[in-house]
Amino acid sequence: MPVSKLRRQIAWVAARLMHSREVAEYYQAKQKAARSCVRGWVKPGDLPSNAEIREQVQLLARLHDTTSPEQTLQAMRVRALWWMRQLAEYHPKLIGSVLTGGIREGSDIDLHVFANHAGAIADHLDSMGVGFEMERKRLVKNQELRVFTHIHVRDEFPLELTIYSTSQIGVRFRSSITGKPIEKASADDLEKLIHLEHGVDPSQLAADIGEMDSRPDRWNVFLALLLPLENVKQKATYHPEGDALFHSLQVFELARDEAAYDEDFLLAALLHDVGKAIDPRDHVAAGLEALDGFISSRTSWLIAHHMETHKIHDHSIGARRRRVLASHPDFESLLMLGDCDRGGRVPGVQTCTVEEALDYIEQLGEMFG
Repeated sequence: MPVSKLRRQIAWVAARLMHSREVAEYYQAKQKAARSCVRGWVKPGDLPSNAEIREQVQLLARLHDTTSPEQTLQAMRVRALWWMRQLAEYHPKLIGSVLTGGIREGSDIDLHVFANHAGAIADHLDSMGVGFEMERKRLVKNQELRVFTHIHVRDEFPLELTIYSTSQIGVRFRSSITGKPIEKASADDLEKLIHLEHGVDPSQLAADIGEMDSRPDRWNVFLALLLPLENVKQKATYHPEGDALFHSLQVFELARDEAAYDEDFLLAALLHDVGKAIDPRDHVAAGLEALDGFISSRTSWLIAHHMETHKIHDHSIGARRRRVLASHPDFESLLMLGDCDRGGRVPGVQTCTVEEALDYIEQLGEMFG
């Protein structure tokens, strides 16, 4: 196994041990995880760092723990501060609900940034290796047509950057709704706010910020969502093959036979049931929420509608609903996913491992961009 994959696997197992409170110390978690992942001696250089394990523990917490609105607000403010430090040369200012404290489900981090060319910020984000989309909006304000450039960054919390020219750094923007000046904060202002309202010690905050990365590696996210499926037992009537992970790997193998180079389709096949380990009552919605920001819109659409393929197969779906689905350009791929889903229910069949499946899809991205 390549060293990077071994480190990832050990970090994940160690994080599970610490998240379940079976082990309290990083060193002990590493040693125990290494013994479970590898037979024989593991070189110290192949072991993950404390920071790598901590990232996995935090990911597990986000996936499975319930947090209060206050905790979410604190996490969003800390993440906003991290981004403001990364974008310091563009004079970022935090606005909106994360600053005022009025967040709700779906709230994002809103930053005003200043550059004479939006491409400079896009290049900066590219160099960080983050995913983003650029949008230009044409609005009429004060009877004047204006064009606003926004960059939407896919991150732990959605991030929206609104770009203004450097000549507007000192401008006090007003709300288009109330007409009042928009409340804003610099990075230093936000740091003081986190200390005062959340009681975070400045030295601890600096340490937390220093250990953050641009975003969780999506392959770690997929691994973190897939491995718990091994403990999801399914009704033998519908799934005689056994647990949900074994089923998912079978579906992936069948999908690879059908479309070996289609990354979106292969991810949909592998990840279609990850929500069963989060909320079995509505595994589709739970899975899509956990995967949000880490998969393409096409993969998301295929997962969102994979259960309807079974109604199409047994002719229980309404004619109108079938026409709606059939009008989508990926309808044939959806039907193929349904065939793979029904076919992946064979007891005792040989499959690849989770790591091998993820490695295969990751290599597609490296080969074909």
